[in-house]
Amino acid sequence: MASNADEWPDGLKVAQVRMARPTDKLAEVVEFYSGCLGLPELYSFSGHAGYDGVMLGLPGTDYHLEFTSRVDGSPCPAPTADNLLVLYFDGDARMHEAVQRLGEAGHEPVPMENPYWTEHGALAFADPDGWRVVLVPKPVF
Repeated sequence: MASNADEWPDGLKVAQVRMARPTDKLAEVVEFYSGCLGLPELYSFSGHAGYDGVMLGLPGTDYHLEFTSRVDGSPCPAPTADNLLVLYFDGDARMHEAVQRLGEAGHEPVPMENPYWTEHGALAFADPDGWRVVLVPKPVF
């Protein structure tokens, strides 16, 4: 199996990627990802078949996070310490800007299950639902 996209010419061709998950704390989750981490809000909706939601952009416009809230609550189980969203930065300064915003909003780093991340200078923060976001100062490969 090739690891380089250029070596995989017939690989999966998609136009966009969206990671979606439910939450019972939509406003708090949006504040964490948009207000603290700085992800732009691309789109929001309300009252669609009992769902409200918001899409937040990751770098570039082809990668999104979507958070939805159902009128009758979330069916989502609690996350484990290894359910991670990993964000790589272009250096320590950019990462620490996000860390500072998170700290100012009352979010403290949480321990990581896998020591790999600590070895690479990463810090993890739990979002309002307990899902972990790992901030890494630079790409590791």
